[in-house]
Amino acid sequence: MAAARPAFRMLRWLVGSGVRGCSSGAPVTQPHPGVAPQPAGEELPARLQYLREHAAPFSAFLTDGFGRQHSYLRISLTEKCNLRCRYCMPEEGVPLTPRADLLTTEEILTLARLFVKEGVDKIRLTGGEPLIRPDAVDIVARLHQLQGLRTIGVTTNGINLARLLPQLQKAGLGAINISLDTLVPAKFEFIVRRKGFHKVMEGIHKAIELGYRPVKVNCVVMRGLNEDELLDFVALTEGLPLDVRFIEYMPFDGNKWNFKKMVSYKEMLDTIQQRWPQLKKLPEEESSTAKAFKIPGFQGQVSFITSMSENFCGTCNRLRITADGNLKVCLFGNAEVSLRDHLRAGASEEELLSIIGAAVGRKKRQHAGMFNIAQMKNRPMILIGLPSKLRTSPLVSLSVSSRAPRHVLDLRPRVSVPTQMSALWKGYRAPQTLTAQPRIGFGSPQRCYCSHKDSEDSDSKCLNSGSGESAAPSGPRSTSDKLTHLDSEGRAAMVDVGQKPDTDRVAVASAVVLLGPVAFRLVQQNQLRKGDALAVAQLAGIQAAKLTSQLIPLCHHVALSHVRVRLELDGARHAVVIRASCRARGPTGVEMEALTSAAVAALALYDMCKAVSRDITVGDVRLLSKTGGQRGDFHRV
Repeated sequence: MAAARPAFRMLRWLVGSGVRGCSSGAPVTQPHPGVAPQPAGEELPARLQYLREHAAPFSAFLTDGFGRQHSYLRISLTEKCNLRCRYCMPEEGVPLTPRADLLTTEEILTLARLFVKEGVDKIRLTGGEPLIRPDAVDIVARLHQLQGLRTIGVTTNGINLARLLPQLQKAGLGAINISLDTLVPAKFEFIVRRKGFHKVMEGIHKAIELGYRPVKVNCVVMRGLNEDELLDFVALTEGLPLDVRFIEYMPFDGNKWNFKKMVSYKEMLDTIQQRWPQLKKLPEEESSTAKAFKIPGFQGQVSFITSMSENFCGTCNRLRITADGNLKVCLFGNAEVSLRDHLRAGASEEELLSIIGAAVGRKKRQHAGMFNIAQMKNRPMILIGLPSKLRTSPLVSLSVSSRAPRHVLDLRPRVSVPTQMSALWKGYRAPQTLTAQPRIGFGSPQRCYCSHKDSEDSDSKCLNSGSGESAAPSGPRSTSDKLTHLDSEGRAAMVDVGQKPDTDRVAVASAVVLLGPVAFRLVQQNQLRKGDALAVAQLAGIQAAKLTSQLIPLCHHVALSHVRVRLELDGARHAVVIRASCRARGPTGVEMEALTSAAVAALALYDMCKAVSRDITVGDVRLLSKTGGQRGDFHRV
């Protein structure tokens, strides 16, 4: 394999020679779409045929456990930016990594050289804003000299583009993405909190003037802010060779992501098709992140990046290196490994490859899903990787060991949250990253979700549905044969708790959903078309606990201080066991909140799976324990 690798590199270099300038720094020539590069001589086809027959397999270090070959590397040149985009950077800014901890130019080139040697043929320079780095042009020129690298791209906010682009093109820059979220100058200043709209437009026209085809324009669409400009952006493609790429609003730490702000791909597409019904879908490359469309007769095209509503994880070929030298195998993941530290410790090329290969090998089949991403602790987009020691948020990340006990889903707000349904997305942030990974030793892969560990109120063991629990009292207990929700005349009435003392109340309830083998497997592998069933059921359970007094007529409203919903996969029964616990301090108990939470979580799971099977059973909804109150504690044992 090692002997064949040089031939493979030469093959990629020959195939890519038509899209790059020469190593002397001559301007890049951009091929027209659909036109293959022309061979330099008559013997070239025969040489290509020989190299194809003798090419080595793609690097094992850059191939993950699902066979995805990572040939595209994004390198952040800086964490700094000259804009303050609302969806990218928190309003208060971010704590920047000390300069000494950022990758040097030589370290960037060393890592780039290693990745290209292993099969990466496209590098995109990002930030922050990459073009504020003083040696950005020099970095492009030196990357251009790497044999086998077919494309060097940059993603920029466009402020410095018009001034630097002639130098960048001469250095070897082959592709440009420019961020622009509005065509209204005043709105531009509101979104980015800075001036500069005309500089961005100047950069776009400079790129067209210098022959870049297409010039990609990235537009993050946000409801209530710029979704009314969709048609204006599309109209730009009539006379300009642009690829306007509409990006679904994505959550990153600090950008106050709100589910209601997201405009889905299908909604955007429907809006555009109403104006241009002749819009046609274009063929997609296997590893493309965008769904491309074109209006007949228009010079340019439009695309949609559907990270939230329709993920493209199955064909992902991207890796990322942050400005401080961390390798991220998934944009929406919070797992990182520091290549900088190993590099500075003197690691050999073989050792670095082993570290890279291990990280790539751990890459999951797909990201956590639209609902879980919003709750994950991740870097702000401006950083895509702030070291955990610099995080000032009280939210902490959790690494789940493969030796952990039975798999559960666990999410507990640390503080009381609003009870309105809309507040789930407006104000609620999960206090923990949800992680999922295969489970070894139980016969089949299991999904594990956990949001807290080592908490003072965590159980020492997870719920075991086969434990044979039965009811037993704990502490003093008094019961009554009289119904308390009746008045003296036998009519239903709410109990007056105004004179009862406030005490700490805790209740735990459970429910079981028997899914059957087909639905269970899809839930276990997170392959349901509707999305992540466990995450949706968990959120439904939390919300139901907060709304219990609105659902159960004679229930008192309780200000909950803690809600936790955990879901465990039971492979033997093809079931999901749900356990909900609620805590409050007040004059009345929270057993109804716990029971409602477990029941509604079970119903939500049924709703997510009913398209797969109608033979689903929801049952065994019962109170497991309650503490606090005058009647004493209760524990089912």
